[in-house]
Amino acid sequence: MTNFKLGFAGVGRMGTPMVRRLIAAGYTVTVYDTNTVTVSALAKEGAGRAATPAELMSLSDVVLLSLPTPEIVHAVALGPNGLASGKGAKIVVDLSTTGPRTERQLAEGLKAAGITTVDCPVSGGVGGAEKGTLAMMVACEMSVMETVRPILEVLGKPIHVGAEPGMGQMMKVINNLMSVTALSIASEALVLGTKAGLDPDVLIEVVNSGSGSSNATMTKIPKFVLTRSFDFGFSIGLSAKDIRLCLEESDALGVPMIVGGAVRQLLTVAKGDLGADADLTEIIKPIEDWAGVIVAGDKARG
Repeated sequence: MTNFKLGFAGVGRMGTPMVRRLIAAGYTVTVYDTNTVTVSALAKEGAGRAATPAELMSLSDVVLLSLPTPEIVHAVALGPNGLASGKGAKIVVDLSTTGPRTERQLAEGLKAAGITTVDCPVSGGVGGAEKGTLAMMVACEMSVMETVRPILEVLGKPIHVGAEPGMGQMMKVINNLMSVTALSIASEALVLGTKAGLDPDVLIEVVNSGSGSSNATMTKIPKFVLTRSFDFGFSIGLSAKDIRLCLEESDALGVPMIVGGAVRQLLTVAKGDLGADADLTEIIKPIEDWAGVIVAGDKARG
């Protein structure tokens, strides 16, 4: 299916490696982004350039979106010179995390223009985008899923979660809440252990040998916290947005999220202290400040 011409809107930290993988797989890819530096760099690697989302549609058979916020997704898709005003592609694959309600609005707006939406948020971070190992939560009709499956398989593992737009988003925000919750409690536990005199390297080794282990203790803490590098590649601001979207849905459905609410509070504090662009793994820093300790592994201690 590499004869499909692809459009890609949003070539940031996630979008850029995905575009590179699609080009390497033999697809013709045209990109759109307001960051002309990134667009120019990809053009040198073989990507085409579109001046507007509408032009991107005219140059493509399928358009993929990887955009940071629901507002930007709405503007690119349905705003002036947006995707809906273009002629060409009839399928838009939204890889962004927008939340279920925004995704349903997006699908309705594009449907009015004769365009089918594939709700397909992803999980796995920049590393997953680079390696092509993203978890891809796909919501659309199965016939459409089969059309786009070869494209998605270049980027990761697509899993069909439902037929209706918004179902993929619901799956994604639940996943992200669980992930950040694991990181939050692991961060608190590390600070507690360090304050009590335990070696953080040993603490993580023991936890990962027992029932307290999680992706946070297996990967994020050893690689990005104990090393004090804090370069996981996902911002506190974007994580706070994802958790907000999840809790808005839980409120709408009448499902209490007591632990989720506490995680949102910690993210709010960290965002206020460190700024929205701080790395998610820096969520441990306000806890360290309150306790008066620094959690560092042996290598970081020198």
